[in-house]
This record gives sequence, C-alpha cells and structure tokens, in this order.
Amino acid sequence: MFNYTPSPTLLTDRIILITGAGDGIGRAAAKSFAAHGATVILLGRTIKKLETVYDEIEEAGHPQPAIYPMNLEGATPDDYENLANTLATEFGQLNGLLHNASLLGTLTPIEHYVIKRWYQVMQVNLNAPFLLTKACLGLMKRAQDASIVFTSSSVGRKGRAYWGAYAVSKFATEGMMQILANEVEANTNIRVNSLNPGATRTAMRAAAYPGEDAMTLPPPEAIMPLYLYLMGPDSREINGQALNAQD
Repeated sequence: MFNYTPSPTLLTDRIILITGAGDGIGRAAAKSFAAHGATVILLGRTIKKLETVYDEIEEAGHPQPAIYPMNLEGATPDDYENLANTLATEFGQLNGLLHNASLLGTLTPIEHYVIKRWYQVMQVNLNAPFLLTKACLGLMKRAQDASIVFTSSSVGRKGRAYWGAYAVSKFATEGMMQILANEVEANTNIRVNSLNPGATRTAMRAAAYPGEDAMTLPPPEAIMPLYLYLMGPDSREINGQALNAQD
C-alpha cells in the first residue's frame, strides 16, 4: 500500500470533480477529499446514492459538496460543455478531476462479445473521460495547479484472456493519459496520471470474481493515500506516470 501521510488541510480550497461518486472507490475518494478540505463535485447516474454521499460529507462537517447527476453512457458532447459552463459559473476553476466511473462489461472471449455491450463499455470507460477532460481543461488551466487522474487496471497494462472491452478500454485510457500528459507538461500547471486501484472490496470486483472472499481484500478507504497524494500539491512534479495504489 502507498505510504503517505497527508496534512489534514491538504486539499483546502480545492475543487475536485469525481465521476462514479455514489459508490465504491468514488464514494471513498469523495469523502476522503472532503475530509482534507476539498469541495467535491459528485457526478454519477444514481441520484439517491449521490445524495447519501452528500449527506455523509455534510454530517461530518466538511465543505459543502455539490451533486451533478449524469449518465455517462448517454451523455452528449453538449452535456459535457453544459457541465463545464456550470462549474465555471459556480466555482470559477477546477483543481482535480478523478475519472473513476467504469463499466465491467462481460468476461467472455472476443469471439462471443456482444457488440452493443462493447459499445456501452467504450462509451463509459473511454469516450466519457475524453469528452469530460476536453470540456474541463480550460477550467483546470485557471487553477494554480491541477491534477487529472484516470483509473486504470492491471488488465489495461497487460492483456488477459476474456477481459474484452474492459481491458481494451483501459489500454486506451493509458494511451490517452500519456498523450495528454505530454501535451500539458510544457505550458500548463496540469498534471495527468493513471492509477490502478488493485484488488479492492467493491461491487465491480465481486462481479468479476464471484468466488472470491471479499473480506480478504482492502476496502476502498485503505487505498486513499495515493489518491490524496495525486490530488494535492505534493504531487506537482508527477506527470505521465502509471501508478498502483497497492504493491
């Protein structure tokens, strides 16, 4: 596990947008960022889950979060521009963007992969992060320093049979991270990295490994140190790196 002890005020005055914020790692990240002073924008498709996270943050006495419902599968380029315009009006800038939302898809041979499902996975895991990043780059350039974190996977760094669209989308995510990191390095204060959470106690992990004892895995809260590090100023010099939250 990444060994890092963040300052309690690490993210004070930072505005951070998190996709898939209603559950699992996204929920843990939202609560952790807020606990360290950030104003978090909770983006997801299930309003009830987002409201639960919102209430948990408020009850803990952390900065008031914001909710932005969006279904990444059906969102259009205009929807992302509208989101960026709303953030510009409400917050003026964006310090952090955590691309956490993903679809697992189907674990099956490429030969038998359902084409509609393939398109769904690519839309959520690859096209949505591209569109959201593109829409938000202007806001992030306004920040003194800003961090974009793409969620990757071990199967997006070394291919594995039957992981199909999910693995392909994560390979593409790694490529997008490298390209963008290279583009912003010279003339912006933005840094771009990918993060593989590793085996974590989430619903997606349970779906992928139904026979596994979930209690042998760390909860999402246990892997937050690297997330905090990447969203805070201590990681200003880290750019274009493919990182792992667990050893």
